[in-house]
Amino acid sequence: MKEEKNKISELRQDLVTGDWVVVSKIRSRRPDEFIKKEKELIEENPNDCLFCNPEASGQEKDVLIYNTTDNDWSLRVFPNKFPAFSRPSGGQIKHKEEGPYFWMDSIGYHEVIVTKDHYDHIGKMEPLGVAEILDAYQSRYIDLMNKKSVNYIDIFHNHGASAGASITHPHSQLIAIPVISPYVESELDGAEKYHRQNKHCAYCAMIEWEMEHKKRIVFENDDFLLFCPFASRSNFEMWVIPKKHKPYFERISEKEKISGGEALHEAIKRLSEKLNNPDFNFYIHTSPCDGKDYPHFHWHIEILPKLNIWAGFEISTGIEIITMNPEEASEFLREN
Repeated sequence: MKEEKNKISELRQDLVTGDWVVVSKIRSRRPDEFIKKEKELIEENPNDCLFCNPEASGQEKDVLIYNTTDNDWSLRVFPNKFPAFSRPSGGQIKHKEEGPYFWMDSIGYHEVIVTKDHYDHIGKMEPLGVAEILDAYQSRYIDLMNKKSVNYIDIFHNHGASAGASITHPHSQLIAIPVISPYVESELDGAEKYHRQNKHCAYCAMIEWEMEHKKRIVFENDDFLLFCPFASRSNFEMWVIPKKHKPYFERISEKEKISGGEALHEAIKRLSEKLNNPDFNFYIHTSPCDGKDYPHFHWHIEILPKLNIWAGFEISTGIEIITMNPEEASEFLREN
């Protein structure tokens, strides 16, 4: 008990957003305590899966499809049947005020990116298959970024029921929207403020420090770094980030898609193998497509396992408490 009392938790601040997280030492757990216990899996029969045969399940016509040499498909993109944002039908987006309140039409584009195999998630795929996913993300991004109603394009992937995946077949989603979220705004503002004060990119500063000290690196190749961020908001959170300063995801090169696919594959593979396939979300944060220039931002992919439960403190303050420090998490994920 005396030893526990001498342990002092750490209040860490995100370099870009200024957000705080608590790395609890009193509540700290060993990495293997986070391994997901076996539970009954609810799997759709591939014969009944909405995404195994999209035509038969009444999905709308593909907006993008990648075919294989044997006349099959490996990846396809089609509009979401139950979109959060409705496609524009012409005319202006309606705005309205009611007393102190404001609303506008939820206009945009909501698409689903589906890979062929019903069982193989990104960690089980070949890295080149993940590169094809990044290629599809880029292709759809470029096609939608100049649409009149689009100012930001959010690309994300849900894996597991607690991460919001209502269909187990591996898939990502893309939502092109007319507004920029407060979270992305805080990153944009923080990156600009850091550059103004330090004449240097905040994300590049992180990369340089991590590569020099190697305390939180999980994997790296020529173009990308995979690491657990200093102020992780989730136990075993990881980022995939270009080593060179790159503000815009849509400008990713063919070579970077291959190396980025390898890094994302490594992240999900290690998470799945080390922690017994936990639920997780990942998403791309990139500069908005609103016509403005964002030279100080640095695009990246954030991967957050669903291993934390928000309770009263987290909900009331927005300050996350994690029980696995990023240094131990990265060491555990790094081990073969």
